[in-house]
Amino acid sequence: MYVVESKGGAIVCMLLALLFLGTWPALITLLERRGRLPQHTYLDYTITNLLAAVIIALTFGQIGDSTVERPNFFTQLSQDNWSSVLFAMAGGVVLSLGNLSTQYAWAFVGLSVVEVISSSMTVVIGTTLNYFLDGKINKAEILFPGVGCFLVAVCLASAVHSSNAADYKAKLSSWPIDNETGKGTVLPSASEEAVLKDRENGGGPIRKAKAGTATFLIELEKRRSIKVFGKSMFIGLTLTFFAGVCFSLFSPAFNLATNDQWHTLKQGVPKLVVYTAFFYFSVSCFVIALVLNISFLYHPALGVSKSSFKAYLKDWNGRGWAFLAGFLCGFGNGL
Repeated sequence: MYVVESKGGAIVCMLLALLFLGTWPALITLLERRGRLPQHTYLDYTITNLLAAVIIALTFGQIGDSTVERPNFFTQLSQDNWSSVLFAMAGGVVLSLGNLSTQYAWAFVGLSVVEVISSSMTVVIGTTLNYFLDGKINKAEILFPGVGCFLVAVCLASAVHSSNAADYKAKLSSWPIDNETGKGTVLPSASEEAVLKDRENGGGPIRKAKAGTATFLIELEKRRSIKVFGKSMFIGLTLTFFAGVCFSLFSPAFNLATNDQWHTLKQGVPKLVVYTAFFYFSVSCFVIALVLNISFLYHPALGVSKSSFKAYLKDWNGRGWAFLAGFLCGFGNGL
């Protein structure tokens, strides 16, 4: 197996991981705002996410000689290491649940707020758990002031969410909304209908609404697949905090899988190398995503349109971007 041993190589891997992990959520959000069903997008995403893990395992996990302490990927597949495998798969389960939650939270709260809260919670809770799992080898006086900064970020992002909710409510208060449907359907005003008819007749250029205005929010609501008008934005905040808890648990689970702090492996059985652990981690992530999203095709959540597996297979609109998002997330986590 290949191991990055230089500090420069580790920094490059870290920077690439940050780039990849910061890009894929924007692609998923873009597709949702263009009207692609989240079930379709996530099914595509999870396929390439697993494929990335397989590629990493078959390349970096197989490069070089296999040793007793660092066996290659294929060697470890036949070893009696199921206790560590289960920890890795548990990490994949919670990560999949967290990613699925954020996909819906982005529509309600916004990408920037969701990522700040969930990522900061990951650092606060995950770092604390790993600190005790690793026998307190890091200096608490250096580690936890940094963790405290992320805790402040959670509070500030929650305040931003509250401010945004009040701002949107004020902007949309002048627009008539059909509350009887329970779906927050926007009814266009007489002036808006006149503009639309004039555009249909070729009267004047079509101008895009300015970002952040009521018109922009209404046009976005009409296009997007997850409708948020008429629904509490606290739904998004709840999903965000749930995702943050899930993300906080996957790192300690992966830590247990690769370092065996609880001594669950039999005597003489080597610990899981990161590539093997990441493979099992990604397999469980894939299975959970597959089961839940196929279920959501026929029983959608939060008012999303119903679909079918046949409709999913025929939906190629934006599939390339969803595949790219899966690769970016998979390679980002692998790095």
